[in-house]
Order: sequence, then structure tokens, then C-alpha cells
Amino acid sequence: MINKSRILVVDDEEVVRDVLSTLLGEGDYLVDLAENGPQALDMVRSGEYEAILLDLMMPGMDGLEVLESVQKAEDPPQTIVLTAYATIEKAVRATRLGAFDFITKPFKNDEILLAVKNAVEQRRLRRENLRLKNSLRERYSYRNIIGKSAAMQQTFELIAQVAPRRSTILIQGESGTGKELAAKAIHAASTRADAPFVAINCGNIPSELLESEIFGHVRGAFTGATSTKKGLFELADGGTLFLDEVASISLEIQSKLLRVIQEREFRRLGGLESIKVDVRIIAATNRDLQDAVAAGSFRDDLYYRLNVIVIKLPPLRGRAEDIPLLADHFLKKYCDENGRDACVLDTAALRALMDYAWPGNVRELENAIERAVVLCPGNLITADLLPRNITEPPVPDQGGLLGDNLPLKERVVNFERTLILAALEQTDWNQKRAADLLLVNPTTLSEKLKRLKIKSR
Repeated sequence: MINKSRILVVDDEEVVRDVLSTLLGEGDYLVDLAENGPQALDMVRSGEYEAILLDLMMPGMDGLEVLESVQKAEDPPQTIVLTAYATIEKAVRATRLGAFDFITKPFKNDEILLAVKNAVEQRRLRRENLRLKNSLRERYSYRNIIGKSAAMQQTFELIAQVAPRRSTILIQGESGTGKELAAKAIHAASTRADAPFVAINCGNIPSELLESEIFGHVRGAFTGATSTKKGLFELADGGTLFLDEVASISLEIQSKLLRVIQEREFRRLGGLESIKVDVRIIAATNRDLQDAVAAGSFRDDLYYRLNVIVIKLPPLRGRAEDIPLLADHFLKKYCDENGRDACVLDTAALRALMDYAWPGNVRELENAIERAVVLCPGNLITADLLPRNITEPPVPDQGGLLGDNLPLKERVVNFERTLILAALEQTDWNQKRAADLLLVNPTTLSEKLKRLKIKSR
């Protein structure tokens, strides 16, 4: 038996309701009738309708008010507005409120049947697309990490395999690839999920303060230490401590970190008492720790302690097939956060996202989508709403590099200045984000800004 689509006809004129009921009933639709706005809304709340034929001019609550209320539903029926007093202004307003079609009275039967047919098909397609999207999210996501590429599927499998263990994990990947998100996924899938997850970006904290942050201090340990303070190891006891940018930790703190991993105990800064902790360490870096070991800036014994299980997150440019999934995820996220109806990318905008190299990886994509959602006047995101560096990537002037008649040292300085300025422009002069794009520590970038005499905005 074929399931018939249910249609609601809303009109204050009985003759119009009778005509539409007969016409649609002959077209194999199930038809319900409402003579005013409040009655229609009650029926929509209690029934499942594929489409509504809605008179615009009704006493009391008019059609536009009904339409606006109907559209607040999570999956509203398609609404076809009918009116004998058609104006461009009303048509535009009805369309903006979400009307599927706008038909003037007196209408033609074929016109009504075609509009209803298209509305029903469109709603069914919309619901099928939503079902498929939800299915894709379930299939191609792991605790908020999204990707259908082979590299990400392997990452999901590895996270699921190692999460229940207590081994130390090292996450490697460029800035913006989602290292902290991966660490949270590991924690959430572990036996420690109900215990604290504590994260710290070691590159953002000066070395003299980092030790106190990680291990805590006792009263009087240094000037200003007016009371005893617990460190992150104590706060994470029983859970997970995530050390991001671990390569930036000083050698002195590295030796103390090694002791905690080996002995599962530490001392607060300035303290004599050994404190036992049960903490799983997940470290992350965007640098090659083997190079750091070779350069003498990272202890080899600590490297081998951290390098038990390595999870490498691929850059976004290496998994372009994940871009549509990620874009869809961020569209939903920022439409919800901004109280907007669902937005979609047009073909040109999606092509621009697919063609871009994404030096800032997933974080840069998320920022671009958030910006587009905020600036979008309707529900269709076009390429002009994306940052210009994405739609119009600069072409290096290779001829100019060798044609400036400058010594090598000056050329290098000029090129460094150009790269830094480009990163600052791309991140709205946010030095932390610019440092992430350039794969340097924020303190290193700050020193370069002083040396190159680049003034902050």
C-alpha cells in the first residue's frame, strides 16, 4: 500500500477549502482543513504534514504569522502561500520566512497540483538528505573528530585501540589539525573518562611559570607565592594530563617530567614532600622531536618515554575528501550557535574550499565557515563570503625574488617579513594564531616582530 502524503489546507473561505479538498483528494493526497491560523497551528503540532496550502489574508492571525510559527519547527512542512492580494512586498516577505511557493487567486488547478507535487518531493528529499548526513556523521566521526579519508579512518581505529590502555601517547601533527580534540577522544574512550581531563599549552607559558603550573608550589617558593598551590598533575589525578607543544618545555622541566612518568610521583616547586599521582600523559607537538633531540633541545630519554604510541594527524591538504564533511559540521555548529536556519555552500564556494591548501588546517577551515555564516544574508553561502586568501590565493613572484639586486641576507629578511605579515593579515593580527600558522612559538614570533620592527595594530 502506497503511503499517501498528508496536506493541510488553511483558508477562512469555506468554498476555497472545499475546492482544494476535492482537487487534492482526487490527486491521492490525504487532506485536512483549517479555517483560521490558531486551528492550523494546533493541527500542525499534532499531525505530520508534508505541505500546507496557506491563505495569506485571514482575520485575526494572518498567513504570515502562521508561516513564521510553522517555520520554527525542527522539520517544518513545505508551505505554499495563497492570496488574492498579491504584492511583491508580501511575496518577498513570505519567501524570506520560508515559503516554498507563492500562488495568486484565482488559481489554476494544474498550478496547485504541480506546486503541491514539487513541495512534497522537496520535503522528502530534504529529509532523506538529513538522514544521509546523520548517517555519514555517525560513520565518519569518532567523538567529534570527523573524516572519511583512509588516514582518518586509521586514526579512529588506532585511538579506539589504545584508549583503554594506560600507555603514554604522543600526538604529532601540524598546528590546527586537532591534536587536543584527539587527546579528548582518547580520554573519553578510556577507563578514565569520569576523571579529569586537564590540558595546558606549554608554548604559551614562560618557562619560569610553567613549572609552577604543572607541579604546583608551596608557600614562599618564590616571590609572590603567598599560598600553596596545586599543580596540574594533582588536578589531573586519576585522569589525563594533555601537554600540548611539549617540544617547547625547557630541559630542566623535562627532567622533572621524566621523573613523574617513571616514578609516578613529584614534588611541588619549593617543596620536600613527594606526592603520588595516577595520571596518564598525552603529549602533542607540531615539531619533529627527533630533530629536537639531535639539536640538544629535547632529552632523548624523555623522547623515548613519550614515544611509546604515536598518533600522526594528517594535514587537511592531504585529505581533501574530508573537507565537505567538515564544512557541513561547522555550518551546523555555527548556524545553531547564531540561531540561524541551516546554511548551505554553493558550488563555487565548495570548490574554493576544495582547491585551497589550508596552511592553518582544520582550525582555519572552521574560522572561514564561522565567518561566512555570520556574514551570510540568507541561507546560501557564496564564494565571496569566504576570506580572500582562500578564493584568491597569492601567486609567488618568483622573478622578483632574484631580480631585486639585493644580497642573500636581505632577501631572506624581506621574505621572512612578507610571510609574517601574510600570517598576521590572515589571522586579523592575532599573534598566537599567526604563530600557529608559521609553526613557531608565540615568543619566537614576538621577538621577530621586534627585530623586523613590525608594529602590532
